[in-house]
Amino acid sequence: MKVAVLDIKGKDTGRKAELSDQVYGIEPNNHAVYLDVKQYLAHQRQGTHKAKERAEIAGSTRKIKKQKGTGTARAGSIKSPIFRGGGRIFGPRPKDYTQKLNKNLKRLARKSALTLKSREKSILVVEDFDFDAPKTKDFVAVLKSLGLESKKSLFVLGDSNKGVYLSSRNLAHSEVITSSELSTYKILNAKSLVLLESALEGIELNLNK
Repeated sequence: MKVAVLDIKGKDTGRKAELSDQVYGIEPNNHAVYLDVKQYLAHQRQGTHKAKERAEIAGSTRKIKKQKGTGTARAGSIKSPIFRGGGRIFGPRPKDYTQKLNKNLKRLARKSALTLKSREKSILVVEDFDFDAPKTKDFVAVLKSLGLESKKSLFVLGDSNKGVYLSSRNLAHSEVITSSELSTYKILNAKSLVLLESALEGIELNLNK
């Protein structure tokens, strides 16, 4: 599949980029996509939630009232969960939310996500660019030229580019990553996927191992 290569002003350069059918034209596997996105979201959880239970509460251990004759339920500890300030019953404990997926399934999920974006015609190929100095307004100008100023976009670079990354960091609806950082979640979370020419080879190399 061939796609026109644009410059940062949104104009056709007259060149075509070849997108491999093995990456951008497969039969999507929705279950693989689901598993990969589920793993990504699970890994965003720190798992440090913790509530103190009865044995961990600091408080007196004396019996707070006599056993009989009060007309109310018996109570032996101020740390009981039924009292304010007492321990929590079955409270949350630290947990590891990481999940394991094999590499082939993750590659299949990313290929499926790229294929879905290709079918939606949401992939743009742009020639490599850089800025003299990190400036948000320069990156905003690129977004406007490409018609992406009001859309959630993901820019994929071949190699890390500090100028482009810093210029986009303040924008809530745009993200800049390298081809090695590409994930199924980030592909699907963006309305438009902007691939720089230098990223194409890296993407295909990573997904065809």
